[in-house]
Amino acid sequence: MTTRTATKSDDRPFDFNLDAVKAEVDLTPWRVHWAGRRWEFAHMQDLDVWPLMEAADGGDVEAMVGIFRTALGAEQWAEFRKEPLPQYKMKALFEEYRKYSGLAEGESAASSDS
Repeated sequence: MTTRTATKSDDRPFDFNLDAVKAEVDLTPWRVHWAGRRWEFAHMQDLDVWPLMEAADGGDVEAMVGIFRTALGAEQWAEFRKEPLPQYKMKALFEEYRKYSGLAEGESAASSDS
């Protein structure tokens, strides 16, 4: 699929060009209405995996919170946290976000099976 080539700064060939990998889905942000305002979550498949993997070390709930925190970004996350969020709504939010992002149940944003 990918041919071995060299870059301008590196004349040695490589076996895989990660820079050339593109998303196979539309990465349009997901928009949610909650607590009288609009929230924009980055598409789950477009999230930086490093903070997600760190959050996953804390278990399922921490992983879910890590996904929301990363998806909303620092400014929106701070505002989002000001609103009380019942567990049943958090569960529904995560399930719909996962569906929107095209991930199967139990599949995380850091999964390599997307």
